[in-house]
Order: sequence, then structure tokens, then C-alpha cells
Amino acid sequence: MVIFTPVLSNEEFKAAQKNLKKFITDNGGETVGEDAWGLKSFAYPIDKKTTGLYYVLEYKAESTFNSKFQIQMNRDESIMRHMFTSLDKHAVAYNARKRSGEKVEKTISEPEKTEA
Repeated sequence: MVIFTPVLSNEEFKAAQKNLKKFITDNGGETVGEDAWGLKSFAYPIDKKTTGLYYVLEYKAESTFNSKFQIQMNRDESIMRHMFTSLDKHAVAYNARKRSGEKVEKTISEPEKTEA
């Protein structure tokens, strides 16, 4: 997940997304999915800003790639925050089903009911 500064225009936001995807493919990675959430409010101000442009990108790459990618994002002044999350096989399968348009059900265990 990447949070871009809210002062970017729509064209600049799309160009920044394209640059991230290009960096991944140029370094031997593969983009699997992406989701531009757009402008969202923060729970607390960051750099005196109360909103940011959210972008979620799912990719496959070698484990050594993340350190290069982090350096690249730290250099980009339009990126306010970023976070890497490693997905297990269940999360990867869930995201694949979600992208394909298949109905995805969340399983929530209900508490046991006791009779009085």
C-alpha cells in the first residue's frame, strides 16, 4: 500500500502508479493486481495534511527486491507513506477470487448459543 500526497493531479497520480509498476517489472517482478482507492481521509494529520491518495499494488518478486523497492519509494517525494505486507497462500487465493469477480464470502465464526 502506498499513500501519495493529495496535491497530485489525476494525471500525476496515474503516472506515479505507472512508475511503480514499471520499477517492479524492470527489476524482474510481476504485478498481479492493483486497486486505486483514491482520496481518503486520515485518522490523524501526516505532514500537516488530512487526506492522501491511496494505492494498493499486489506483486510477485524475489525477496531481495523489497529492499530496492523501499529505497525507491523513500526517494519519491510524492509518496507520504508506504507499507509492505507479505501474503500467505490463503490471502493470495482470496485476492485471485476477488479479482476474477467470483463471489467471496468472509467466514466469521458465530459464538455458540446456550439455552437457558
